Amino acid sequence: MPNIKSAKKRVKVIEKKTLINQMHKTALKTAVKKFEAACEANDKENLNVLFNDAVKKLDKAVSQGILHKNTVARKKSQLALKLAKANS
Repeated sequence: MPNIKSAKKRVKVIEKKTLINQMHKTALKTAVKKFEAACEANDKENLNVLFNDAVKKLDKAVSQGILHKNTVARKKSQLALKLAKANS
């Protein structure tokens, strides 16, 4: 446990930011899972909406520094391939 006042504050701030990042990651994973479930079920009506939602959350994660840009690029590419496969 830190003794210095500024170090104590940093611990509080980091705990708060960690919770926020976890919240965003959980929402992101949920959006991706919903899209993949729609692909499995051949739900072509909601497929594009769910894809756009997942991509939006991925892009937001990059801009907030939660995920690396190359990781997100890879995930978006994988989702796009699934979308193309499901639409064909």
